Amino acid sequence: MKNKIIRLILTLVVAIFLLSSCYDEKSKNFTVAFYNVENLFDTIDNPLTRDNDYLPSSRIPWNTKRYYHKLDNLSKVMSTIVPNGFPAVFGLCEVENRQVIEDLINRGKLKNAHYKIIHKDSPDERGIDAALLYQPDTFLPLVTRFIHLTFPSNPNYGTRDILYTKGLAYGVDTIHIFINHWVSRYGGRKKTEQFRRYTGRLLRLITDSIFNVQPNANILIAGDLNDNPTDSSILVALGANKEVIAPFAEKQLYDLGLTEYKNGVGSLYYHGWDLFDQIIVSTALIAGYNGMKTVTDHEIIVKKNWMLYHPKKGPARPNRTSAGRYYGGYSDHLPVFITIKVNTAGEIFTII
Repeated sequence: MKNKIIRLILTLVVAIFLLSSCYDEKSKNFTVAFYNVENLFDTIDNPLTRDNDYLPSSRIPWNTKRYYHKLDNLSKVMSTIVPNGFPAVFGLCEVENRQVIEDLINRGKLKNAHYKIIHKDSPDERGIDAALLYQPDTFLPLVTRFIHLTFPSNPNYGTRDILYTKGLAYGVDTIHIFINHWVSRYGGRKKTEQFRRYTGRLLRLITDSIFNVQPNANILIAGDLNDNPTDSSILVALGANKEVIAPFAEKQLYDLGLTEYKNGVGSLYYHGWDLFDQIIVSTALIAGYNGMKTVTDHEIIVKKNWMLYHPKKGPARPNRTSAGRYYGGYSDHLPVFITIKVNTAGEIFTII
């Protein structure tokens, strides 16, 4: 009797191992990253935008040597996120135009990523935009739109569009991706809060319209929201107020930066750490309803020691390119990412 029990246990262990191995063979990693690259401007004057701080004649000269040094620095950072590889999808913000993105993906190790670009010039007064890089053998865009923001209180205010794309991950399942760069706090947090709250409400209306067709849609929102996860623009307006704790309800958004922020972790430093760079996902991606499931319940902040500036007083912080003087660093933000397991067996296939 004892030997039969032992044989039964061994059989179960072997079966579990084989099933686990089979699942691993049928699933692949799909990494989504976001990076505010801090004023990636070329050196050419655009008379239609306020790019006067990034010209050879500027008070802090911005020249070809410094431009290519920044591209090399960004390439180094972006190439360290996935060991021996690259994120399948990489959202960017604070890029001046398509040419600077082309220059970036052709520098250093990024040349090996073979990224394609989704970008459009936005009506932002400074001329900075959001963009999306993707690997075509991993992600296939089906629909792309640029969502223009018109604020009722100031219709003439020019800001960045929200980049939206719907596509297939490994040709298996659909994911909706929104890349954001919300209005900054420049001019005062309270004064500019109305713009971020409006953006949050609009984005919630759009995601709800997707949920109304498919309650368990795979939705991912990434970007520099210029607010922390506990601010009202995200908690109330966008409604990303759920910690990643089961049970999971339909049609919900979960901020994967919320727990990290409550633990004192940030992606930029200004009189203390803030977490403006966030990745927010729908219930389906947390629970794995459609064959796509997040590997962790929080976003990962890339924080290498060589990316930081170490002042004589105070904590280390992101080593930026310039601020009052030229530093020659990387960015004033740190990149963030999540990894999603995609079931590539082909049993699940949804397009909405």
